[in-house]
Amino acid sequence: MASSGSRNWPEHSYRPGSTEPYLRLLHVTLFVRDLDRSLKFFVDQLKFGLVMDRRFDDGGRWVAVAPPDGTAILGLIAPRRGAEEYKLIGKARQIVFVTEDVPAKFEEWSKRGVRFHHGPQAAEWGGVVATFQDIDGNTFSLVGFDQVSRELEAQRRSAAEKAEAERRDAYELEIARQVQARLFPQSLPAMRSLDYAGICIQARKVGGDYYDFLSLGHQSLGHKGPGHPGLGHQRLGLVIGDISGKGIAAALLMANLQANLRSQCAIVPEEPQELLQSVNRIFYQNTSESSYATLFFAEYDDRARRLRYANCGHLSALLLREDGSLERLESTCTVVGLFDEWDCWMGERRLFPGDAFALYTDGITEAFNPAGEEFGEQRLLEALHRHRDLPCPKMLAAIVQEVQQFSPQEQQDDITLIVAKCRQK
Repeated sequence: MASSGSRNWPEHSYRPGSTEPYLRLLHVTLFVRDLDRSLKFFVDQLKFGLVMDRRFDDGGRWVAVAPPDGTAILGLIAPRRGAEEYKLIGKARQIVFVTEDVPAKFEEWSKRGVRFHHGPQAAEWGGVVATFQDIDGNTFSLVGFDQVSRELEAQRRSAAEKAEAERRDAYELEIARQVQARLFPQSLPAMRSLDYAGICIQARKVGGDYYDFLSLGHQSLGHKGPGHPGLGHQRLGLVIGDISGKGIAAALLMANLQANLRSQCAIVPEEPQELLQSVNRIFYQNTSESSYATLFFAEYDDRARRLRYANCGHLSALLLREDGSLERLESTCTVVGLFDEWDCWMGERRLFPGDAFALYTDGITEAFNPAGEEFGEQRLLEALHRHRDLPCPKMLAAIVQEVQQFSPQEQQDDITLIVAKCRQK
């Protein structure tokens, strides 16, 4: 039996956690002569909402309307002449609506032509009541209770306060997003032998992923002679990290870690191990016992084309050699910030023209498609192969696009990626 119509069911008051079958009143049936005329009365004059208007193949029709608040539904049926139900038109007497202000509703509906038997009157049970009828003579009561009015007003105030709190939270979160956006690199130190780029696409307004490019100054090459400082070469720090947790808490830890790294770079720029030890100590002292970060810190020497790195419990970096071979730069030490006594050792790789490498967080590899499959390291490696001939900003964009096409649903985790490529001589 085919049907058509609009549906706008009121919200249901479900009971989360209950083991009993759900039960509520669905609707009260009201018999009327003409559904279209009754619809105009309830929708135009009483300002009820249309819940459903269903037509059946046999010519039957069922209409449901509901007042603007609550879950009560009136089912309107126009029975055929001669049917037993036809005798019930205009006989309804026990349908009661409640409002917090009977006089105000009486005045509002009266101006729209609703016929009241009498205006608001005090009832023996302590409330206020007014009665009215629809175009078929069905009679309804409009009642109000002092207690109900107080409860409704309290609910209204609570809803207004909640809405204001949500508005304030959204505003503060937007400010936090703008502040955090400024923490990511705003400019890239110039490198002669290295092309590189990075991006962080947050799953929420703010997040716990971190990447940075740090100018580590020039490495001293000794002295040419008395009073002549030696020549030097530029060093670049490439950093990517993933803070434990999510949301505002992770964003605050991310800002803490970034401030630590940048400040320590100014103090011990030539000793990455000392720098990281100092960063770990400060991070440990300034955060809770359970707070930590995985971190990949790399120092690139522009002249020597040398990469020294410490992988602090982070995902392995992928180093794709010019000949297509792969090297994984795996962990050299544990995570940052979890232990007071902490040390790391540095790995080292020489880069050659055409070599490319990627640093990333699990928002890349753990992005999943509708079938539940993860993007994974292998797909990332294949994307790196496909796009390695592009300039790094375009290579970065192409890889991120592949991840987003693979996982088109709502993003679940921050997507953070750094790609770099050793330039040809």
